[in-house]
Amino acid sequence: MKQAIKIKNNLYYIGVSDANIRTFDIIMKTANGTTYNAYLLKTHEGVIIFDTVKEEFEEEFFAKIESLCSYEEIKYIIMHHLEPDHSGALPTLASRAKSAKIFISPMARPMLKSIAKQEDLELENVWTNKELHFGGKTIRFLSTPNLHWPETMSSYLVEDKILFSGDVFGSHYYDPRLFDDLVGDFDYAFKYYYDHIMRPFKSDVLNALRLYEKAPIDIICNLHGPIIRENPQKYIDKYAKWSSRDDRLHGKKIISIFYVTSYKNTKDMAHAIYDGVESQTNLIANIYDLTALDEGNMLTILEESTGVLIGSPTINGDVPKPVWDLLSCMMLLEKKGKVGGCFGSYGWSGEAVDMMNGRLKHLKFRVPLAPKKIKLIPTKEELYECFAFGVEFGEIVNGKMIEMTME
Repeated sequence: MKQAIKIKNNLYYIGVSDANIRTFDIIMKTANGTTYNAYLLKTHEGVIIFDTVKEEFEEEFFAKIESLCSYEEIKYIIMHHLEPDHSGALPTLASRAKSAKIFISPMARPMLKSIAKQEDLELENVWTNKELHFGGKTIRFLSTPNLHWPETMSSYLVEDKILFSGDVFGSHYYDPRLFDDLVGDFDYAFKYYYDHIMRPFKSDVLNALRLYEKAPIDIICNLHGPIIRENPQKYIDKYAKWSSRDDRLHGKKIISIFYVTSYKNTKDMAHAIYDGVESQTNLIANIYDLTALDEGNMLTILEESTGVLIGSPTINGDVPKPVWDLLSCMMLLEKKGKVGGCFGSYGWSGEAVDMMNGRLKHLKFRVPLAPKKIKLIPTKEELYECFAFGVEFGEIVNGKMIEMTME
């Protein structure tokens, strides 16, 4: 895509492709590469730029701008998201389009100054329903924080019914045909992107969807992957479904107990804790051997769980790999409202339980109880203590307030 591409009524695509990238932000696989999308709107009063591209691709980006206008014609630059793959070319653009005003969310101001390394930028903060009227066009701004950085926002081109969604509705999927009705099947990439980028912020996604539904949308101009024009509602509905709470449990809360075991001791603890949780009303307890779960199933189970308990022995002074796999995939979750706890049997030093407990706290789980640790084979009395541990954890998930442990 070496040329600017017209989208609709003097709106042009000026983004770039990164066809050969195979890993994005360390954790994401990009089998089809990706794009860094940016847009240019021409009006009879001047030009508006929507976002920029990764710095290493700025030469192509500027060539596309220069094919459409002079830098003196650029009056406004709208930055929906300041991650470097979208703001990399901004310092150069600002130095060339010297009279342009940059619109950002209030949260973006300190970040932008660090990125641009320029003190003389003309910045203006915008928020939901603030509007720019320019050249016969109306740009309505929408605050959509945490999707997926705190400063992110969206905007809406009223006359053309076009949503500039930022990273929302994006996908790491490169196809030179650009539009969703022309490219191949990218549903897998769309869902994969949601799971790794948006899934941890489900409540923020739902807040954004409530803003988007207030106006008709004919085209979604996102920041990664195909531009969506054939059936935008299809993709909006997907986000709504994936982000909504499942009510099939009729108000009951789920507590999921995960464990690995070497000599059955941690397993016995897990089952005693399970019995304690199950003794409480309004709760459903489930128990899982981590060695039999893959990441996809872990995520599904964690997503629907209000309470999460993890049990592990200590092996060579550390936590076994299946448990680290569970803990590492938790960064893909929305943790708000989730309660966590840990337990385990040990032979010598028993570091694993404290490691897991610390990780849950770092992930912003509420961790109200000291971890339950038992040396070697649990006695009947110790298994009853595990039962009581499960009872108390269940009570906390049901709303009992206790003083948080500082361990």
